[in-house]
Amino acid sequence: MPATHEVTNQVPPLAGHDVADDPALLVGLERAGAGWAAAELHELGRLAGTEQAQEWGRLVNENEPVLRTHDRYGNRIDEVEFHPHWHDLMRVATAHGLHGTPWRDPREGAHAARAAKFYVWGQVEAGHSCPISMTYAAVPALRANPELAARYEPLLAATEYDFGLRDPATKRGLLAGMSMTEKQGGSDVRANTTTASPAGDGSYTLVGHKWFTSAPMCDVFLTLAQAPGGLSCFLLPRVLPDGSRNRILLQRLKDKLGNRSNASSEIEYDNAVGWLVGEEGRGVRTIIEMVNNTRLDCTLGSASGMRLGAVRAVHHATHRRAFGEALVDQPLMANVLADLVIESEAATTVAMRLAAAGDRRGDAQEQAFRRLGLAVSKYWVCKRAPAHAAEALECFGGNGYVEESGMPRLYREAPLSSIWEGSGNVAALDALRAMGRQPESVAAFFAEVEQAAGGDARLDDAVDRVRKELTDTGGIEYRARRLVEAMALVLQGSLLVRHGHPAVADAFCASRFGGDWGIAFGTLPAGVDTGAIIERAAVS
Repeated sequence: MPATHEVTNQVPPLAGHDVADDPALLVGLERAGAGWAAAELHELGRLAGTEQAQEWGRLVNENEPVLRTHDRYGNRIDEVEFHPHWHDLMRVATAHGLHGTPWRDPREGAHAARAAKFYVWGQVEAGHSCPISMTYAAVPALRANPELAARYEPLLAATEYDFGLRDPATKRGLLAGMSMTEKQGGSDVRANTTTASPAGDGSYTLVGHKWFTSAPMCDVFLTLAQAPGGLSCFLLPRVLPDGSRNRILLQRLKDKLGNRSNASSEIEYDNAVGWLVGEEGRGVRTIIEMVNNTRLDCTLGSASGMRLGAVRAVHHATHRRAFGEALVDQPLMANVLADLVIESEAATTVAMRLAAAGDRRGDAQEQAFRRLGLAVSKYWVCKRAPAHAAEALECFGGNGYVEESGMPRLYREAPLSSIWEGSGNVAALDALRAMGRQPESVAAFFAEVEQAAGGDARLDDAVDRVRKELTDTGGIEYRARRLVEAMALVLQGSLLVRHGHPAVADAFCASRFGGDWGIAFGTLPAGVDTGAIIERAAVS
């Protein structure tokens, strides 16, 4: 049969590269005192860049989890079946310590090293990052009950992935989940109606319905319920010490926009057994440390997705030709690509700075900075991810709209982090709450930002404007998004001026502060060194 056409001008697969070969990430790792982790990070990055790992990510999203409420005989089992490659992804993540291992690692930079690995491996597949993130975040909250922490923390920090419903004490490693929101309350967790009644033996009996419980096959969960003393935090294992199933009934799995590989569920506590973590009536205060750590991972996850989008867009434009030359060499496309890289590097840089603060938990100023810096960055970085993904997809033209490109999955995933752990309004209002309740966080924030004073006049002017905005408390809730956005930008700008590539820092300040920028990506001013910026996302 004669050939009807020859395939030309198609872009080769983006595979066989080191995902960790990311200048902004590596600088952030060194700055956090975690350079010792570079070899393992590159090992993980090379694995993330393989065709095999990318195929794992594709298959687990195309073959979604399936809920099995009963076995063939009618017995209640409440299990979720995953594609086999879900377990491969989880096994790699736990083996490299992306979950709880930093809590037992005394080395400087352990949490920053973990953050860098989370960022790199998340570019393979974002859905399985959810149980990994929750396991990491659960440990400091669990420590509010020293007895429970002594029992479970070593297993939460173990580098073994041991899937299956068994007594947690008999397993080689554990995963932790979180169950807070209910259908009548959503982010207003104080409206929860789940009840927790003392059983007389130190345990509590929980009755209620949880509207969102992600990763329901985790081994233990932190949850909120109304105890006699008020809203309280509890630990519930999926399997009780006697080997019986706890009465945590899986009602259905959510049919979600993205994050398709990960099971998110509605559950019923039908006299489920739990143990108090912290004091009665202080549930939000107890679980908030877990929430803050997952908010860090929301920021990291959004930065990870932006890096993936920028790298894919640059790769496509480098190999695709139109109108007689490579797309990457055409000025308008170079403007778009450079803008995507700038946004990506700003996100990566601030995420790694916040991760580094997690290693300095004994430093009061660092923790004050982390409290406010995390709130404003969670709002802004996660808010930018969907627009970034859409623009990166558009760089492919029609090819980007086709599932085989991988860009639709990135696009569907992008809104999640802005919704998870408090959507945009919640995050912005949380920043106001931090400033009101912990005024030292404001001083710590500006102490951080002003380390770049004199480095760029446009940044200096923007910092002055933010200070002025903060002195006007009239209608501040109405202005919360505008204010928090400005704070996030000056934090990113300060870090880029001090630690970023000069071309990236200059273009960021010119566009984000100098007013020389449009509304869409690809509206950078003249004079930007687009070539030097794009090179930072080019795969060698």
